[in-house]
Amino acid sequence: MLREERAQTARRHALAAVAVGLGVLALLGAGVLAGWVPQDRLDGAVSQALYAGDDRSAGLDLLLEVLTAPGAAWFRVLVSLPVLFWLGARRAWRTAGWVITANVLVGPLTTVLKETFGRVRPAFEEGGALSDSLSYPSGHSSGIATLVTIALVLFWPRWSAGQRRVAVAVGIALVVLVGLTRMWLGVHFLSDVVGGWAFGAAWTLAVALAFGALPGGRAALPPRPET
Repeated sequence: MLREERAQTARRHALAAVAVGLGVLALLGAGVLAGWVPQDRLDGAVSQALYAGDDRSAGLDLLLEVLTAPGAAWFRVLVSLPVLFWLGARRAWRTAGWVITANVLVGPLTTVLKETFGRVRPAFEEGGALSDSLSYPSGHSSGIATLVTIALVLFWPRWSAGQRRVAVAVGIALVVLVGLTRMWLGVHFLSDVVGGWAFGAAWTLAVALAFGALPGGRAALPPRPET
């Protein structure tokens, strides 16, 4: 009974998080479409403050490109493959299915959202103006939020309380770092990044709910046996 209650609590929390994430995405998107002045001013001010500059060194540019890589699709594929092989060896096909679905579809869905909102990139000479794609929401930000959320949901039952705290802290730090790199590089506004985070986390939790990947669900990993 206690286990079922915990599972129901996890589902309620996930549903609430999905609703909040989609709400943030919609509100910021409405601000983008309407050209809401306070949002535009904040975005512009943060962009100017964080942009690394057109005259940044080649070394700094390379460092920023490396730091932003965890938000890219190829990075998600690279780190997910060993996990998928491990799940396959355990015949956890449903679990592997939700990991693949969340990972693969977040990119195309983010692209659809970009086309819907139609926001152009920040107009820095050596920054966002060099990118042909649209700006809201940030694909790297939605991608890293998806990757971190997958990891937390997938391995949560197998971690101790201490491991969970460390994983959450590392995950948040990685998500924030990737978001900052998008603004340091001048390719996104603050609201693009926050919208990307909100969508990535909401999407991944929604897929986890659909597959039953939350603790106690059909696609959840069993807790690590006590030793």
